[in-house]
Amino acid sequence: MSDTRDKGRPDPGALLKLAAGEGRGKLTIFLGAAPGVGKTYAMLSRAQQRRAAGADIVVGLAETHGRGETARLLDGLEVLPRRKGEHSGKTYDEFDLDAALRRRPAIIIVDELAHSNDAGARHPKRYQDIAELIDNGIDVWTALNVQHLESQADLVARIAGVPVRETVPDVVLQRADDVVLVDLPPAELIQRLKEGKVYLPESATRAAEKFFRPENLTALRELALRRTANRVDDQMADIWRQQALEGPWVTGERLLVCVGPDQLSEKVVRTASRMALGLNARWIVVALSRSADPILDADRSARLEATLVLAEQLGGEVRRVIADDFVAEIVRIARRENITQVVIGRPHASFPMRIFKRSLPDRLIGVLDGVGVHLVSESAGAASKKLRFRRRSLPEWVASLGIPAATAGAITVLGLGLSQVVVLQNLSILYLLAVLVSAILAGRFAALLAAGLSFLAYNFFFIEPVRTFTIAKPHEVLALLIFVAVAVVTGTLAARLREQIERARQAVRSTQALYDFSRKLSAAYGVDGALTATTAQINAMLGLPAVALATEEGGELEMRVAWPPDQTLDETAMTAARWAHDKREPAGYMTGTLPNVPYLFVPIRSDQRMAGVAGMRLAPSHGPLSPDEERQVSAVLEQAVIAIDRARLVRESARTAVAQEGEKLQAALLSSLSHDLRTPLASITGAVTTLRQLGERMDANTRMDLLVTVEEETGRLTRFVGNLFDMTRIESGLLKPRREPVDLPALVGGVAERMARLEPRLRIEASTADSMPPALADAGLLEQVLFNIFDNARKYAGTEQPLSVYIRRDGGEAVISVTDQGRGIPAEELEVIFEKFHRRAKGDGRPAGTGLGLSIARGFVAAMGGTIKAESPAMRKRGTRFVIRLPLAEEKGS
Repeated sequence: MSDTRDKGRPDPGALLKLAAGEGRGKLTIFLGAAPGVGKTYAMLSRAQQRRAAGADIVVGLAETHGRGETARLLDGLEVLPRRKGEHSGKTYDEFDLDAALRRRPAIIIVDELAHSNDAGARHPKRYQDIAELIDNGIDVWTALNVQHLESQADLVARIAGVPVRETVPDVVLQRADDVVLVDLPPAELIQRLKEGKVYLPESATRAAEKFFRPENLTALRELALRRTANRVDDQMADIWRQQALEGPWVTGERLLVCVGPDQLSEKVVRTASRMALGLNARWIVVALSRSADPILDADRSARLEATLVLAEQLGGEVRRVIADDFVAEIVRIARRENITQVVIGRPHASFPMRIFKRSLPDRLIGVLDGVGVHLVSESAGAASKKLRFRRRSLPEWVASLGIPAATAGAITVLGLGLSQVVVLQNLSILYLLAVLVSAILAGRFAALLAAGLSFLAYNFFFIEPVRTFTIAKPHEVLALLIFVAVAVVTGTLAARLREQIERARQAVRSTQALYDFSRKLSAAYGVDGALTATTAQINAMLGLPAVALATEEGGELEMRVAWPPDQTLDETAMTAARWAHDKREPAGYMTGTLPNVPYLFVPIRSDQRMAGVAGMRLAPSHGPLSPDEERQVSAVLEQAVIAIDRARLVRESARTAVAQEGEKLQAALLSSLSHDLRTPLASITGAVTTLRQLGERMDANTRMDLLVTVEEETGRLTRFVGNLFDMTRIESGLLKPRREPVDLPALVGGVAERMARLEPRLRIEASTADSMPPALADAGLLEQVLFNIFDNARKYAGTEQPLSVYIRRDGGEAVISVTDQGRGIPAEELEVIFEKFHRRAKGDGRPAGTGLGLSIARGFVAAMGGTIKAESPAMRKRGTRFVIRLPLAEEKGS
């Protein structure tokens, strides 16, 4: 069913690959078998044709090597100036990447793809310069000889006898949009060499003797033709997938490559790469290790990492696998991945090893049915140079030799002492203790050495005849051999247990460090807090100075945190940090971008976005980070990016909430303005228009009524604007009340008179407790508070019933209670009524006002150091009481 549904449908992976190329430049590689076949000539000839057709094409760098016919093709083409570079004390003309980016042509020619840049360049290799041009949307034409491909370097060295020093990862050729083969038969190429059209005469003689021989050129030509054919086949397969055409690409070979920390693995990877290219096959590189294996030393670990990096450069998919049974794991992967061929190294083994132990390749051949097994053997020279033991430091040698000698000697002294007191039948058991102690303290080698020393000491001191290595009784020989076997087995098991314990300790330390770091991150506040915890953790783990950089609100990348804090970044280091941020890949120290910068910059990134960049300062003596250090840094950065994303989400959530609240207030303000400005303005406009049009024709009473209306509505507008101004002062923090004694009864009386002018029908009944001292307040603000409360009562409680005001003392506070006899306020609205723009009435029947009066009252009271609250019902299930509490003036000094 699925086959029918998918038939005729383009391959999603092919479409994604096609979409990924949109917006990027195109790479065209002119591929040749050897120098002198005419790659640069072919590029410049095509450039002249494109220029004549009106294309925007420039020459960033073209090496003519003194060939006149090639140099003449530069006439009429725009050639960018070169920058001066220095290498080994000599000055060279180098390609100027920055000039090319500033010019931004449609097409640029950059010759010699495999060239290594000078120390002052941004990238160590020219193919990395070209990759940056392509990322910026510029089409690039370049030239490459087949011997400079990474997978062909060792093969070409064997064919031609000349080492290849400058190489290009095979993925560069695989990702090229077009490959143009520039071919020339070997005989014609040798003739061109003799005519001086390839090298200068003195160089041509040496080249003809060593490199330009018919057999070498024929082999190189075959390699170039094969690689071009493979590339064309890949392009055809892409077209089939994109257009949903049926073809033979549906099935194919799959290779599984097994590698380890040995020296043979690099050869295995290169051989597998050539096989995969020849078969047009996908290949998976698996690094196998056992959980009980000893921890790799620095050299073996670095060798394994270099092998895996090489595999990635050559286009392989890299995986790390931990399994106790290598054969079973390889079979499982082969069946799951539909592997058709396995490539594995077969090192030279000693004669006893070949007799007593089957090698991993031999066991694979016996269990892999239907899968081809390819064995890559090492050369005899490499086998003779192979290290049998890992290099140990001086303290390790002292421990490995001293502990077995000391323990065996101590057991011997102890045995001699005990034998003077009692007769010991099984003294050999004591020597097992020496083996176990040596295994636990110093490892496998020390355990084997302790077993040998114990064998000699036991034989010399305790087996008749003593003080000789002669054994008189046959059964003693058997006992001694059994002792040696038990000692070796016991020591090996104890040493393995020690290694497993050390691995467990390392795992516990790493887990504990990550746990402590996660706790620090959980307590960190904001992005800077998370970055500070991250740099401190990296410094504590690796002992390296660390920095963290991030952007703020879409701005420039800047250094936010440093640990220790006394670090600064120069412009070159900032350039490397920006590269790591923009390209989402490591930059700086010993990387492909600005490798001379002392900082290694690693992006802090999640799947969705970049969170920042972490930098570590490495001294030249430190070298690159070890695999274990890289894993630790990766684990820390993975934790850090979660904390940074969380901090940013919290900040964005807060901003969203503020924005929503602002929109809510804005809507309420607009609603208030539309109602509370329109009504008085309409009244004023109507009154003024009537007065202007009718004038003297109206009687005096009518004119007076209209003027009173204008006066009242103008006062209403004045109060409205005043309320807005007061609320602005409260929210901006500009409100600074005066704290002075205020006579509350007199102030309440003044507010009542003011309200009487606004609403003569409202009766205000005020009373004061005996011996009422003055309150500590701002008279102007308190007057406005009481007026707003009286006005609120007038609007909602009406004027039929009087408004009661009672002033009393409660401890060290003055209390003003204002009680109306209206309908009251529901309990759920007793706090809401103090919010801005809140009104109880809805629709067209709402009372006039802004909904700011009570909010202003609460703000003024709080500014004076008091409190205000509403209580409802106030009396007989009706009414509302506002209670204001202020400090008393006499309590000021207490």
